[in-house]
Amino acid sequence: MANNVTILVVDDEAPFLQVAQALLESENYTVETAADGVAAINILQQKSFDVVLLDIKLPRVDGIEVLKFIHEHYLNTQVIMLTGVHDIKTAVECMNLGAFNYVTKPYSADELLHTIDRALERKRLNIENKVLKSELARHTYADKIIGESKAMLELLNIAAKVAPTDSPVLIQGASGTGKELIANFVHKNSLRKDKQFVTLNCASIPENLIESELFGHEKGAFTDAYQMKQGLVEIADGGTLFLDEIGEINLMLQPKLLRFLQTGEYRRVGGNKNLRSDVRVISATNKKLIDEVAVGRFREDLMYRINVITLNIPSLSERKEDIPLLVDYFLKNRIRPRGLKMIEPKALELLMKYDWPGNVRELENVIERASILCKDNLIRVEDISLPIGQRTILQKETIASSGIQIGSAVPMREIEKAHISGVLNSVGWNKNTASQILGISLKTLYTKIQQYNLTKP
Repeated sequence: MANNVTILVVDDEAPFLQVAQALLESENYTVETAADGVAAINILQQKSFDVVLLDIKLPRVDGIEVLKFIHEHYLNTQVIMLTGVHDIKTAVECMNLGAFNYVTKPYSADELLHTIDRALERKRLNIENKVLKSELARHTYADKIIGESKAMLELLNIAAKVAPTDSPVLIQGASGTGKELIANFVHKNSLRKDKQFVTLNCASIPENLIESELFGHEKGAFTDAYQMKQGLVEIADGGTLFLDEIGEINLMLQPKLLRFLQTGEYRRVGGNKNLRSDVRVISATNKKLIDEVAVGRFREDLMYRINVITLNIPSLSERKEDIPLLVDYFLKNRIRPRGLKMIEPKALELLMKYDWPGNVRELENVIERASILCKDNLIRVEDISLPIGQRTILQKETIASSGIQIGSAVPMREIEKAHISGVLNSVGWNKNTASQILGISLKTLYTKIQQYNLTKP
């Protein structure tokens, strides 16, 4: 049995409380007791429980009212009703109100323990279902990180060292570099690896809803709050919470997030009770938070709180030696439903020359598009579609190879001729692609080809 499972037993019969507590503690459960409904509600407001054993007939506030309170405020807490033989009908009604099951008195120890085991299993499945829904909304190209460059190996070495700690981690990197993959790597190598990994993209949630998404809300907290909602900090309890694009969190919410990071306490929107959650927070941003602090868009104390450990992800242009590995992975794992594809050396060489401002995500999109457009199972240069930004690279290489130096006494006609020739050669004389890179119409390109007597090598 797990030592961290907590159970609250609520019954007005002192002998029953003593026997139940002794039985459950012998199974290594942490047990607390209450003799009436008011005491039970007071205890529930102070701490959370995995399971509540709840007698139906209680003084002051009966078990049905306590059940309703639990169902409204603590959705993950599983309630097992304790009832006499004559109250079975009421116990079944309680199940319709949210109770997991009921046990009739007198009961055997095996029956009670078996029911508790099944209640704990349902709690686990409920949490896993919520986490699964969160993960289905996430987009990532792989469960493992692809790269053998020095920059990536150094990053993973640092990440592996900080993973077993509970220190907050800030992951910095440009869009498309794989910040969420690194966050996953830290989680999977941490002491919380068997617990849930929950993601919140702070840039994708409207400002007025992000607090509710993070901390949850009470029924009636605002216009559309028709029922109580758990926040992601509550769902992630015991595991890891990944706050992607944390630089987008507004200044009104930042003090509440700071308090949660410092104390583990939070309040649902519209609530007045302090709740607790034990999570390891990993944050990510493509912004320079120090600059955001300087202009007053991010709290300095929050910045220092979230970046106890900082991991800087290199851009793809800083680890171009990983491009062949990434291309191979995409072709074998992302393109497989459409048949195994290969890439010719010249096409790969073209990819190696590009600076990839969109990083790994851009490379993935380019490869996927090329695999769709290629005529057979071989991706050629003409199948590679790169944006206008490629023009700068091709221009430098073309002029250098032609012996022309910018600023020297060379006619503009010669520079233009060398540039157009170089672009055409780089894309395998795919005129549509070349015209896009050059920023001219297809008709103009044909005119230039004829004007300069350009021919395909």
